[in-house]
Amino acid sequence: MIRIRTLALLLLSSASLPIAAQTSHPNGFLAHNAEMTRLQPSMISPVVTPDPRLLQYYRVSVAHQYTPSGAATTNYGNTRGAGVILLKRVELDWVPPAYIQHNSVAADGFGDTSISAKVRIASGGTENGNFDVAASLAHCFATGSHTNGGRTDSFSPTLAGAFAYRRMSFVSGFGGVLPTGKIATQGRSISSNQAVQFHARPHLWLEIENNATFYFAGTHDGQMQNFVTPGAFYVGRRKEWGPTHPFFIVDSGMQIATSRFHTYNHNLIAELRILF
Repeated sequence: MIRIRTLALLLLSSASLPIAAQTSHPNGFLAHNAEMTRLQPSMISPVVTPDPRLLQYYRVSVAHQYTPSGAATTNYGNTRGAGVILLKRVELDWVPPAYIQHNSVAADGFGDTSISAKVRIASGGTENGNFDVAASLAHCFATGSHTNGGRTDSFSPTLAGAFAYRRMSFVSGFGGVLPTGKIATQGRSISSNQAVQFHARPHLWLEIENNATFYFAGTHDGQMQNFVTPGAFYVGRRKEWGPTHPFFIVDSGMQIATSRFHTYNHNLIAELRILF
């Protein structure tokens, strides 16, 4: 009888191991963002400027802008997508093709898709300097229909950094777009983005950004366009993740051209972000 009871206990304990593993893996996956709050500054991803922090998220975005001729263009997707954290230093992102509606003689259709990897070089939370530095590399696949995407694939390296102090945070990013071919037509570009954020209320963040792009070769060779982008964020939080970690964010911003040359203007961006 004792042997039977012992065998039954062993069977029950071994059967419970897969169940425990099944519950622990999802919880560990969902805890990545909460864990990162100890290692990274407390701030919000800017509307345009690249964020050096590692995040797990899904980001839905719509942008409505005007061409220099006055035609309205709506971008459903706006180069936003999803990201997951691997270990403690790598984030993988995927951007599905956006749908672009021109409201003009240009053909509507889907844009390109891209994947990227971000590596956290160095960072510290609120007790360790409140800063972050990261590098990323994206590969854009020329999957767009008609002329709604690149003519060839391209690579986009980016270096970004952030520093937070009390209710303020400062973010800066430098990157480029390097097509794999047809340079005479597409050209290359270098972007410089800076953002200053202010935590105005428990659920409200405000920011102002400066977004500049410099063009080399191609049809825009020698040109530069610059935008000033004010933005606002409403932040919802999960108690179990702590008071500094958001669960969802609703935000909006508008890119306003401040340079004589610009390929678009008054770009109104609206987003919903889910962090998991």
